[in-house]
Amino acid sequence: MPPKRQRPKESPALIAFGGQMRRMREAKNITQQSIADHTNISKGQVSRIESGTRRATRSFVEAVDRLLEADGALIKLWEDLNRNGHPVPVWFDWPKIEADAATLVSWEPMLIAGLVQTPAYASALLRGNQEAVEARLSRQYILKNNEERVPPDLVLLVDEQALYRPVGTPETTRGQLEHLIEMSMLPNITVQVVLASGEHDGNMGAFVVATMDDRSEVAYIETAIRAITTDDPTDLSMLTRTLIALRSRALTEDMSRDLMRKVIQERWT
Repeated sequence: MPPKRQRPKESPALIAFGGQMRRMREAKNITQQSIADHTNISKGQVSRIESGTRRATRSFVEAVDRLLEADGALIKLWEDLNRNGHPVPVWFDWPKIEADAATLVSWEPMLIAGLVQTPAYASALLRGNQEAVEARLSRQYILKNNEERVPPDLVLLVDEQALYRPVGTPETTRGQLEHLIEMSMLPNITVQVVLASGEHDGNMGAFVVATMDDRSEVAYIETAIRAITTDDPTDLSMLTRTLIALRSRALTEDMSRDLMRKVIQERWT
């Protein structure tokens, strides 16, 4: 029997807010008890807010902001958290969500997704910035099985054009496609190539939808300015429709591997 997945059941947004509050508090060397005394709530309630199991009130956040001398920074985070009832904060901790997800469905219209990039491919994209390369590659640990955690089920929808797009040297691109084929053989990873012909909503940009153990969803959307993380139902509904359209154009797993092998032979060898 595989090890039981240990995943948080709390709202990912509340966990992110609580983590930010804790870091701000610790930076000022202020204890949870001090927060509790200042706001007239118990230390346990402060702890639950920081762990993401309790939602903070605005009055609490305003009091803590003053105590931490945060100049409104904590209030701004709280406002982002509660914007239209759904969080779309730029500080949302996507790597944490990615690591805790039960399922990840990724669409990438231009390149091979970061979770399965080779060091050479990542280095070419990041112009040799070794720190950035290591940060990207470190995220791939979530795909490895061990005694403490079960890797997520990962579905990668890859645009056919990404197979032909040169990144680095021909050897770099060939190695990346060979690695992608190898990764697609793992039981928890599905790779499907989306045929390039035709117009579809996926042309608007890359995104990933994470489904947590409690079936809640969080999406990571790349834009020209910055990445956005959201669990807004309207956003998620639009992405779901896009994924349905993309998968209707996708080859099967076996056909996708056959196409990748063909592209390696004809274009990159």
